[in-house]
Amino acid sequence: MHTLPPAASAHPDGARRGDALRPRRAKPLHVPIRVLHAMHRPQILTHLLALSAHDRYLRFGYPASDSQIERYVETLNFARDEIYGVVNRKLVLIAMAHLAFDAPQPGRLQAAEFGVSVLGAYRGRGLGAQLYERAVVHARNKGVQTLYIHALSENAPMLRIARNAGATVHREGSESEAYLKLPPPDLSSHLSEAWEDQIAELDYHLKLQAFQVQTYLDTLRLWSGVAAGQSKRSADLATTDRR
Repeated sequence: MHTLPPAASAHPDGARRGDALRPRRAKPLHVPIRVLHAMHRPQILTHLLALSAHDRYLRFGYPASDSQIERYVETLNFARDEIYGVVNRKLVLIAMAHLAFDAPQPGRLQAAEFGVSVLGAYRGRGLGAQLYERAVVHARNKGVQTLYIHALSENAPMLRIARNAGATVHREGSESEAYLKLPPPDLSSHLSEAWEDQIAELDYHLKLQAFQVQTYLDTLRLWSGVAAGQSKRSADLATTDRR
């Protein structure tokens, strides 16, 4: 049960009573974020194909077709870039992020681009922001000095994530660029990434074990139902034969 905040009269800022009576939104919980590898291409493809047409448009900047998404997944460079994912208890990939490193160029700061997608049913839980924070730590540890996002100007959630992290956003018509200057790595950033990796792997294996147990129990119930049905049919046939 939610505890209601005091009425508007008790608010020094003069908030409306209706606003004051709304329950406050819970702070998003921390979720384990796992590094994905080439063997996860099928899950990544399934995740991206599950995006709505509008979500595909916001994620890629154009109305990506199934074949275009397939080509994108096929060309993911897991040796160079970093791909992150969040799975639910059924091991469905509900959110993923792509941290793509720019090729080093003489006289230019090392940079990387961030892109993220979250299934519609899991929006509003802070998954995009946490994936961004995870990418920031890894980018720092790899010596990246600038993390940027290229997004459509109408992609407010993505740009809000960047602004909240301290990025500078430049808008040019229908497109926007968000730039975040990163500090150099330190002991804390390296320990933080190592800890996150361990927690994510532990979380995944616990979910995997729970999923396998549940699948086994579901299979037992299914076979028990089939056996019970066969027994009932046999009993009915025996009763019919005796008549």
